[in-house]
Amino acid sequence: MRVKHLSVPDSEIIMTAVRSQGAGGQNVNKVSTAIHLKFDIVASSLPTAIKQRLLMLNDNRVTKDGVFIIKSQETRSQLTNRQEALFRLQAFIAQALIIRKTRKKTRPTKASKMRRLNTKKKRGALKKSRQEVD
Repeated sequence: MRVKHLSVPDSEIIMTAVRSQGAGGQNVNKVSTAIHLKFDIVASSLPTAIKQRLLMLNDNRVTKDGVFIIKSQETRSQLTNRQEALFRLQAFIAQALIIRKTRKKTRPTKASKMRRLNTKKKRGALKKSRQEVD
């Protein structure tokens, strides 16, 4: 599997065929078409910076031990489910490659502060004019 100049050897990805859940009748009861994909992030050959980003993503598919688990059972074809699971793993790793820009702290301008205060004064004066006169 390749993700933007990164490749993960197939030996690091464990895929097992299991029986699908839900409706499907005899096909579901007899054929193991669902795929369980396990990818150990900590033991993988990925660069350490990417491993750390993957573990920091707060994804509920990553266990405490750093193992990424996917279950693909959308189709009745084992091959299609296998491809879908690999695509999801690829998308997960691609998330870690995106480097977000750091936010620059900004302050409101003097003009925007004055506009806000003027609207507050106008609103207060309007409310004041609605009160009963003593």
